[in-house]
Amino acid sequence: MSDRWYSKAVVYCLDIDSFADSDGDGCGDIRGLIGRLDYLSRLGINCLWLNPIHPSPGKDDGYDVSDFYNVDPRFGTLGDFAELLHQAANRGIKVIIDLVVNHTSDQHPWFLSARSSPDSPYRDWYVWSETAPPDRNQGMVFPGEQDETWSYDRTAKLWYYHRFYKFQPDLNIKNPEVRDEIKKICAFWLQLGVAGFRMDAVPFIIEETEPGNPSSPMDFGFLSELRQHVQWRRGDAVLLAEANVEPEMLTGYFGDEGGSSNRIHMLFDFMLNARLVLALARQDAEPIIDALRDSPKLPDGGQWATFLRNHDEIDLSRLTAEQRKDVIEQFGPEDHMQLYGRGIRRRLAPMLGNDRRRLELAYSLQFSLRGTPVLRYGEEIGMGDDLSLDGRNAIRTPMQWSLLPNGGFSSADPKDLVRPVITGGEFGFEKVNVTVQRHDSSSLLSWFERMIRTLKEAPEIGEGTCTHVDVPAPRGVLAHRADNGTGTMLFVHNLSDEPAVIDLSSLAADAEFPNDVLADQDYPEPDGLDKISIGGYGYRWIRMRRTA
Repeated sequence: MSDRWYSKAVVYCLDIDSFADSDGDGCGDIRGLIGRLDYLSRLGINCLWLNPIHPSPGKDDGYDVSDFYNVDPRFGTLGDFAELLHQAANRGIKVIIDLVVNHTSDQHPWFLSARSSPDSPYRDWYVWSETAPPDRNQGMVFPGEQDETWSYDRTAKLWYYHRFYKFQPDLNIKNPEVRDEIKKICAFWLQLGVAGFRMDAVPFIIEETEPGNPSSPMDFGFLSELRQHVQWRRGDAVLLAEANVEPEMLTGYFGDEGGSSNRIHMLFDFMLNARLVLALARQDAEPIIDALRDSPKLPDGGQWATFLRNHDEIDLSRLTAEQRKDVIEQFGPEDHMQLYGRGIRRRLAPMLGNDRRRLELAYSLQFSLRGTPVLRYGEEIGMGDDLSLDGRNAIRTPMQWSLLPNGGFSSADPKDLVRPVITGGEFGFEKVNVTVQRHDSSSLLSWFERMIRTLKEAPEIGEGTCTHVDVPAPRGVLAHRADNGTGTMLFVHNLSDEPAVIDLSSLAADAEFPNDVLADQDYPEPDGLDKISIGGYGYRWIRMRRTA
């Protein structure tokens, strides 16, 4: 792959502890993941994103890191991780890992030292205040689970800042030593062989927090420094960032030096995600059209990462109150389906009533719109959720591999599993698993394999421009196109259950031999483009022309 390999990637995100257990202790591990690489390769995955892999007290699913230079012993050793990188590379799969450097665990040696003495070399690695900041009850990331963002430490006799939970003190990004340490962490893992990092909570990393100042300045310069450093260490290293911010702020994260991105390579497209979910809820294409229109133009080398589900809740905070109401009524009407007053803690299959037509439609939209698609483990087989589990754990249940006990995830006693496997009902492992779908050419898994193969034959999608085709159409129908130097693809999606016919003859000049390369059913050949049929919840990927 070229240095911009990420524009042609299909990213698969997983928690090691929930994927595959090789030693029967109930917790997934690196050896288990290595044993499943052939499955990922067959699916068409060429980039693996691992959620936190470091040692941790485990109070926040690994996002409370206590050692940035090692692997959680539950998962294996550094040697195991090096073997994973080697085996993945043999299959053409690059590996990126979570970089969680907004904060550490309060059990990290740095913080233990910092709180122990004003003379500690790590005292200024964190953000302190001698008095209780007046805004300490503001800005919580987890409302309902947090009461404040500043907590008093009785040992230090100071208040310390924590944008997240109180056991996750924020690092002081203004300290040059902290900045250098973050670069060392990156260099260590790049030297080991990772292809880059998914940066957690980037707006909070670059926030220069000051006690009593609710509008702290943002240090975008650090992102430029970090980009320069990681690419010096590995020329094709990629930074994928989580930054759910207002559209007008997004360009600051990509950076722009002479028309090219010089900070973050890829940003998760939270705006498109929320609008896509809204469009599915309303069966109306307009929210997607709005997202395409409202997004900033990216500098050269900048890329969106598209997703339907990730490891957190579906964040609806950027929607209006009325829009959130519509989504929640359709997809999370009960209180226990919602989280933090802003999101839905469900997987997509149960949200869509396990309707195969709507699932294919949703993923066809995600994979055909701009950017690089990111797939959460289990989505390819239509896994469900366990709403009896707390918070975000509802969508972090073990992967369902087979009809074996525990869905083939582990040979451990069920009570010893890291989280319960979903059993019984329409989403239990007895009905939803890889083995059953592997032997069924009409299964969702087989469909995903076909779609990803088709995607890889259409470089216009990841590398080209994505444009709404503005023609008269029912509100539920979206037509868009992808263009680059290799050709043109046309996509038609129907978010409603009513069949439709639209006139796309205005595109005839761009069509040489238009033909369907992926569709929900067999349609008449699109000669002339004046009568393009689309079924209820249907989709069509139409190859218009190919020049290379």
